[in-house]
Amino acid sequence: MEITITTPALLFPAISLLLLAYTSRFLALANLVRDLSSKYKQTTDANILGQIHNISKRLKIIRNMQILGGISFFFCVLSMLILFIGKIHAGEVIFGLSLVCLLLSLALSIWEMQISIDALNLQIKMLPDESAEN
Repeated sequence: MEITITTPALLFPAISLLLLAYTSRFLALANLVRDLSSKYKQTTDANILGQIHNISKRLKIIRNMQILGGISFFFCVLSMLILFIGKIHAGEVIFGLSLVCLLLSLALSIWEMQISIDALNLQIKMLPDESAEN
């Protein structure tokens, strides 16, 4: 299969939106850590400390998602440049690297979402069961 310069260009909107979503998740978690940190200073609740550690792990994963997404974007643009100067095989290889980085970024995203869901399920289990009261 031979690709043209427009093939990598198809990823531009997808990668840009993905990086925006990653940044939004990062900022939301950063604000949550700040809130939980101030609550922990007031109560020294071990549950809050556990939540902060969980979020810290998620922030590291999101950082790696962003790095891989940025590298993917870089390789995507580089492949367009290489294709533009007529080095088709090199452009295809670099575009393939871009796709691999994007795939790894998405895999990390799925992992981070699973950690988030597990944390929310634990939080829900800690709530009183209303059906037992009725």
